[in-house]
Amino acid sequence: MIRLYCDALRPKTFVAYVPDTGWVTFPAQENGWEHRSAARGLDPLYLRAVPLHQGVAAGVPQPEFSKVA
Repeated sequence: MIRLYCDALRPKTFVAYVPDTGWVTFPAQENGWEHRSAARGLDPLYLRAVPLHQGVAAGVPQPEFSKVA
């Protein structure tokens, strides 16, 4: 399951931890998920966990849509 964070040093970006991929960063804007890249230089002191649904507009995959029927 993806975990979503806000970075206090970069307020216009989201940071996510994706299992089997690692840490990524992407713009906190519409369809920002499409522009994600490997995260570097993160300081855990400035990361704050946020609910995954806050990333919906940025295109973060939601768990209820990733299940196969």
